[in-house]
Amino acid sequence: MSFKALGLSKSLLDALNKHEYESPFPIQEQAIPAILEGKDVQGIAKTGSGKTAGFVLPILELFQRKPRDRKLHLKVLILSPTRELAQQISGVISSFSEELANSVKNLAVYGGVKLNQQMVQLKDTEILVATPGRLLDLVSTQSVNLAKIELLVLDEADKMLDLGFKEEVANIIKLLPKKRQNILFSATLDTKILDLKHLALQDPVTIEITEDEDPIELIKQSAYMTKPERKGPLLRYLIHEKEIKKAIVFCSSIRTADNVTTKLNKNGITARAIHSKKTQGARTQALEDFKLSRIQILVATDLASRGIDIHFLPCVINYELPRSPKDYIHRIGRTGRAGAMGEAFSLVTDEEEHHFYIIQKKMGKRVQKINADEFDLGNI
Repeated sequence: MSFKALGLSKSLLDALNKHEYESPFPIQEQAIPAILEGKDVQGIAKTGSGKTAGFVLPILELFQRKPRDRKLHLKVLILSPTRELAQQISGVISSFSEELANSVKNLAVYGGVKLNQQMVQLKDTEILVATPGRLLDLVSTQSVNLAKIELLVLDEADKMLDLGFKEEVANIIKLLPKKRQNILFSATLDTKILDLKHLALQDPVTIEITEDEDPIELIKQSAYMTKPERKGPLLRYLIHEKEIKKAIVFCSSIRTADNVTTKLNKNGITARAIHSKKTQGARTQALEDFKLSRIQILVATDLASRGIDIHFLPCVINYELPRSPKDYIHRIGRTGRAGAMGEAFSLVTDEEEHHFYIIQKKMGKRVQKINADEFDLGNI
């Protein structure tokens, strides 16, 4: 199926062609027509399956079809669990809007930036991408009026609930007009998502994309058994030995992420850390530098395991294991996307071995173990 067959106008098709979008993903094939018909939509598909374009494209198409108001007002609200994902969504909207006859102003608002700065930028915004907490901050200062919202998007809804935003989302929904279109996208479907569905959606079209091939099968996983004091040298050894040009290294704490970054840079491996203690400007710049290959390694806490879209990421390294098997899958899911092969390495100590066994059991897949004690790390 082509994008043209989904009912998109020539200007959007030109934008898709410019950005080298050849054909729609399954979630887009089903979601775009349903949204254009004005239906509520619940979409369940894994991270990296094209959900963002699945709601951005029809939203922009609707703006092209409707006559413009002389007085612009906020029409579309997109809720996002993290500031990085909010920025990403806003960037996708902006990139597709460049070719449109009817320009649409969008803005991403999130914490970590001065409130007054975002209040000024809100003027004439028609599509607002927001994290729940910051949106309620803006509502409390009467900087945002949600009374004329025509369409609500809850993106990465499962992550939103995992981060504890259920109450905030419920409070936001109460502020919206009852008559509106609603879209909910999630990577998983569980009882919490069903509760949110009943709260926000009206008789939705349900789209669930199941992969014919388990995406984990596209990721070659290896576990390097080592001692805690050898983790740093082993990480650098693997980067050199396997000629890794680009990778995310995951750590479980801010302190470890900073220490690993410092050691990598001291040893001639360009690296930048991204975590909650970094300013928003520093996090944005680190992601941009990584995407453009200005730096080799991005060292991250689990803040970056969901909601950051990095194309063609060949490798993920778990310097430390995450607390839950679900977070492990989210981490390694940064690679092996859209049918591409990827690699995931985990550095595992004796103390972590039982926890890694639990991760494998929940994942339903055994991971090859390699004894790293035999590696000569003396010059690393």
